[in-house]
Amino acid sequence: MNNQKLIIYEFEELYRILIEINNDVNLIIKKASKNDISYFISQPNTLILTQKKIAGLDNQIIFNDFPVHIVKLLEKINTQFLKINFNNQSDIMIGSYKFNLNSREMSQSNLKLKLTEKEINSIIYIFNSKDVVKIDELQSKVWGYQPKLETHTVETHIYRLRKKISKKFHDENFILTNKSGYEIVKKK
Repeated sequence: MNNQKLIIYEFEELYRILIEINNDVNLIIKKASKNDISYFISQPNTLILTQKKIAGLDNQIIFNDFPVHIVKLLEKINTQFLKINFNNQSDIMIGSYKFNLNSREMSQSNLKLKLTEKEINSIIYIFNSKDVVKIDELQSKVWGYQPKLETHTVETHIYRLRKKISKKFHDENFILTNKSGYEIVKKK
């Protein structure tokens, strides 16, 4: 728990307790009031502790019963930060598409497309590459095949993936093919 921010919203008693044990939990602890809570809500890796529910906010722990055992408090905080990190790592944007790595879905607006693990891994590998990705590189790095193995698995796979994306999103240019291999054009 090192760059995670714990915001205590209008809860002075809890704030004093957490400041006292902060050397042991290694969190950034801030106090917030109604005037500055909106600033903290938009911050990444932020969890808000409160006695009153804040409407429209997911990253909060509401304490209806206080006092609470310190071990239970730290468990709740840790669990909530794990959920935040899991959600932050599951969604990535590639162009105008959002990819959820956990559900293996590609989406844009209200359209969603289920992908296989190999499809997601292929897209991410191609997108993260600085250069055009050669077929044998995908074969080796994503599929785990030996580079010299004579197979058309990757080409067939990418062909079907492109058709799938085209059918759902009407996008013929998401994965581009040229004589050297595949690429996903990064928006500038």
